Amino acid sequence: MNISERKAIDLLVNEFWRLGFLTISRRLGTYLPEPENVGNFQVDIIGRQKEKYAIGITLSKEDIYNSDLLEKINYLASRKSRSSGKSITLFIGVDDIYFKRVKELLLNIDEKIRRNIKLVLIEENNFRNHKSTNQPQQIIFS
Repeated sequence: MNISERKAIDLLVNEFWRLGFLTISRRLGTYLPEPENVGNFQVDIIGRQKEKYAIGITLSKEDIYNSDLLEKINYLASRKSRSSGKSITLFIGVDDIYFKRVKELLLNIDEKIRRNIKLVLIEENNFRNHKSTNQPQQIIFS
């Protein structure tokens, strides 16, 4: 299942919100400004939660097979905020087809840097309501 770039960014924004991050800027958005490049690399989302910052990128098939991918991930995951010096979390949104491949690629990154990376499976049915309809429901009123 291939998801459009805009839809992948929207789903990654939903993950940011689910984890309590306020979206400061995002690519292909309507109301928020485009994020500036971090170093020489384009990012999709920048978010903030109190004094904690996060960067979000989505990976397409071309990105995954690009030889500069590990350099990009290393660079973005090793960033620290200017004000507090805290590590910035890197969220990597990946379509389910390439999830295992990216997970294997991340094994080539230093453990200290890998702690700042959150790999997010980007698929439309992944963000439905978490309450299962298979669980018996208690009837309150009848």
